[in-house]
Amino acid sequence: MALPLVWLGVGLTAWAGTQIAREKQVSDGHIKHFPGEDSTMVKPQDGTVVCCGIYGVFQHTGIWVDDHIIERHGNGLVRAISPRRFLANRSGSRIYAACDEHHTPLIANGAADRAVSRIYEYADYDVIDNNCHRFTLACTGATSTNVTRFAQFNAALSQQFATVIHWQPCAIPACLL
Repeated sequence: MALPLVWLGVGLTAWAGTQIAREKQVSDGHIKHFPGEDSTMVKPQDGTVVCCGIYGVFQHTGIWVDDHIIERHGNGLVRAISPRRFLANRSGSRIYAACDEHHTPLIANGAADRAVSRIYEYADYDVIDNNCHRFTLACTGATSTNVTRFAQFNAALSQQFATVIHWQPCAIPACLL
C-alpha cells in the first residue's frame, strides 16, 4: 500500500520541479512558449531544431531534414527517422519547432549537413554526458554543447540565435504521421 504513495510523491515532486524550471526559463528570457502553449503552426525546413514530449516531463530533440528527423537514439545510434517514428513510444502527439518571435524556425547554417554527416554514428548514450540535446546543439554549431536538461538546451539555443525561443507546433502532412 505504501509503494503507490511513494510513486505518487515522486511524480508530484517531478511535476513541481518541472514547473519551477519552466518559470525560471521564462523569467531568464530564454523562452516565451513551451511546446503546446501556442497553436500557431509552422512548416519545418531543413535544419530546423525540433522536439517532442516524453511522458509529460522530458523532451526529445533532433534536426529536421528532408521530411525526416535526425536524432541520437537512446541506444547511442544517430539515425534518420520519420516523424511517425519520432513520436512512437513517447507521450507526445506533436512535433514542435524552435522559432523566433515571428514564428520563423531557427536554422543554423550547416545544421542539416552536420546532422546528415553523423547518420549511423554510434557512441554510448548517456543521459548526462551524451544525450539528444547535446547531439542537436552540436548539429547547430553551438560553441557549448554541455547540456543535460531541456532548460539548458533552451538557454543555449536562445544564446546562439540571440532570441527568445518559441516552440511552435509543426505543420506536418498526415501521410508522414
